[in-house]
Amino acid sequence: MAPRPTRRHHRERERPVANSGPFDIVVLGAGSGGYACALRAAELGKSVALIERDESLGGTCLNRGCIPTKALLHAAEIADQAREAAKFGIRATFEGIDVAGVNAYKDKVVSTTVKGLTGLIKTRGIEVVHGTGRLTGPTTVEVVTADGQARTLEGAHIVLGTGSQPKTLPGLEIDGERVISSDHALRLDRVPGSVVILGGGVIGVEFASVWRSFGADVTIVEALPHLLPLEEESSSKRLERAFRKRGIKFEVGTRFEGAKPTQGGVSVTLEGGKNIDAELLLVAVGRGPVSDGIGLAEAGVETERGFVKVDEYCRTSVPTISAVGDLIPSPQLAHVGFAEGILVAERLAGLGPAPIDYDGVPRITYSDPEVASVGITSATARERGYEIKEFTYDLAGNPKSKILGTQGEVKVIAAVDGPVLGLHMVGARVGELIAEGQLIYNWEALPGEVAQLIHPHPTQSEAVGEAHLALAGKPLHVHG
Repeated sequence: MAPRPTRRHHRERERPVANSGPFDIVVLGAGSGGYACALRAAELGKSVALIERDESLGGTCLNRGCIPTKALLHAAEIADQAREAAKFGIRATFEGIDVAGVNAYKDKVVSTTVKGLTGLIKTRGIEVVHGTGRLTGPTTVEVVTADGQARTLEGAHIVLGTGSQPKTLPGLEIDGERVISSDHALRLDRVPGSVVILGGGVIGVEFASVWRSFGADVTIVEALPHLLPLEEESSSKRLERAFRKRGIKFEVGTRFEGAKPTQGGVSVTLEGGKNIDAELLLVAVGRGPVSDGIGLAEAGVETERGFVKVDEYCRTSVPTISAVGDLIPSPQLAHVGFAEGILVAERLAGLGPAPIDYDGVPRITYSDPEVASVGITSATARERGYEIKEFTYDLAGNPKSKILGTQGEVKVIAAVDGPVLGLHMVGARVGELIAEGQLIYNWEALPGEVAQLIHPHPTQSEAVGEAHLALAGKPLHVHG
């Protein structure tokens, strides 16, 4: 990111400000939601300015989130495959992790993707302005560049997409050395000998998976009763079982009390007095919106707990301002940001898009094993008054899963005499299966309708078909 304004920058902002525009749309933040809005708006013939304080476009997902972490997870998968090659009849040796080489691979994936995105935005005729932006009115944004120059951009409509940043707990300071965030974890130049991960959500679970594959001793601390507490409980239990087999330790239903530096790293205290010593403490307790200092209150934009309040069409309390992505209280997923950005662009172009059904958004945790879901859990279905039926197909009966050497399940939840309400999967590569689950859920398919579809053999996708066959009352490769 380009530096935030220093005091020197603030002094220089007193100079006369250059005005620019008007544009049809000014987008503040070039992350997933912001750049998706800019691309779609330009495609629809709108003039667009895209403001980004970072040197690179793409926001957290591309530079410090989805893409680099998944590159690390793939490197971790390669390490595990090298260790386990003998069980597939392959003679190979595992000599260790070349962290510099892993980081070079990760960074190349990021840089080439950023380059592609930058070129795409350029071809759409979008004006990119690098600097730190702040609302100065319902239709204006002032941008201060790294060299202190100020410029005001005017737009008929403003779209806010400033994203999120790692959170911590009260009294717990992230120093970037012993106590680190996910941003620091992506820049480590070594494999830590031992790590305590505070938080058993997606970020914590994925880093636990990476570091264990790289050889670290890992312990996850989660205050709620299970890892991935927002997922179907059976999926969480499957993941926990797999993590135990991998030697990943976890303390669930246990609160963090404090941390203090030691000669070898950090000592973490849990409620009840238990201490865990480790080289590093990764704080993965979630991400908070980047909403301070962007002029929300001055422009009259309503917020709640730091998030910008919006309606189902991403409209804020100010008619000329919309907000998308992690800045609003919707699922913090890049593909949600894409959808929200497109929704806003199409709304402003008068196309009348439908609101987003957030239950119908696929969710994937890219650990080993992967956890994927779409729709609602059985507990949520009951809370909403559904009478449900469900079936769980064990991947032990799926030949392709046997070939891959993975274990897990596909669970389907449906309303009695009604459509599929949720699909929940655990196992290697199940993230690739959830796209079909998305179609099943969002098109309100009945189990019997899915049962008529023929899935290719041998594939893991057969597990989806088998679960629906069983739920439709005509099981095939299922005992009992």
